[in-house]
Amino acid sequence: MKKALITGITGQDGSYLAEFLLSKGYEVHGLIRRSSSFNTERVDHIYIDPHDESAKLYLHYGDLGDSSRLTSLIYDIRPDEVYNLAAQSHVKVSFDMPEYSSNVTGLGSVRILESIRRSGIDCRFYQASSSEMFGSSPAPQNENTIFLPRSPYAAAKLMAHFTTVNYRDGYGIFASSGILFNHESPRRGETFVTRKITRAVSGILSGRQDHLYLGSLDPVRDWGYTPEYVEMMWLMLQHGDPLDLVIGTGEAHSVNEFVEEAFSYAGLDWKEHVRIDPGYYRPTEADNLRADAGKAERMLGWSPRVRFSELVRIMVDADMRAAGLTTIGEGDDILKEKFPERWWKRD
Repeated sequence: MKKALITGITGQDGSYLAEFLLSKGYEVHGLIRRSSSFNTERVDHIYIDPHDESAKLYLHYGDLGDSSRLTSLIYDIRPDEVYNLAAQSHVKVSFDMPEYSSNVTGLGSVRILESIRRSGIDCRFYQASSSEMFGSSPAPQNENTIFLPRSPYAAAKLMAHFTTVNYRDGYGIFASSGILFNHESPRRGETFVTRKITRAVSGILSGRQDHLYLGSLDPVRDWGYTPEYVEMMWLMLQHGDPLDLVIGTGEAHSVNEFVEEAFSYAGLDWKEHVRIDPGYYRPTEADNLRADAGKAERMLGWSPRVRFSELVRIMVDADMRAAGLTTIGEGDDILKEKFPERWWKRD
């Protein structure tokens, strides 16, 4: 039985990856931060008391700022694969908390890779790099595009990315980086713009709110469906050689288009409800991010199944269901058609 360690297991990506690896027969270990309240809701449905003989998911307290804890966990667990998905991942918040964001998102990967090196464990490492590293470079972006980060988050991710490359070249560690473009799902955090939009649709329909406050509607992003992207993470670590790959759909839309798609799907006029709040503006912005993921398709045979409008429908239906509303249903039909296999779930 293979063992995997996931940092950020309680996040969107980590929870889907844990599901996927469990379906592959892995023993999965997850790093969680200590809190006075539970923050494990995204993995509660797959958690089994470790006293149960059938348990294959284990959660460990730790933090990317604590190198001694990381070293002891890696040495004790002796994982075959380590997936570093933990970060302070909100771009706007990184402007407010640049030092913390850099420490966790940038130096966190240094601490993990150094723990792997010093422990002597033979394992494979995956670094969750980000399309935000491309910043102001012209679209479409691929593995040869120059990195021009436009936020403290992006700069920290760039440090983590090149640290991964350095430990691969310098110490022979099997270390791969997935340069993932925006990927969304019903498990996306409520403060991220896509989820703010789809939750607002359900909130307006249920009478809980009248308006949605957003920043700039102009930024263009390449949005995909998260469960597909975590499968790609796993595929990268099964490859014979370590890789740095761009992952995305190749299709880009503005925030404005996301708003229009979500509201029109629910029969609402977005102009009646959306308000602009300059407080959400960022000092600098990556204006246009669109993936050229041809290398991933050529090398690993990966291509996305869910496209932009389908993603929006999936997320709106999920938030309507969570609000106790009758869903429109197209999002559920898309899931049933495209994901009849093991990990299709209605979040």
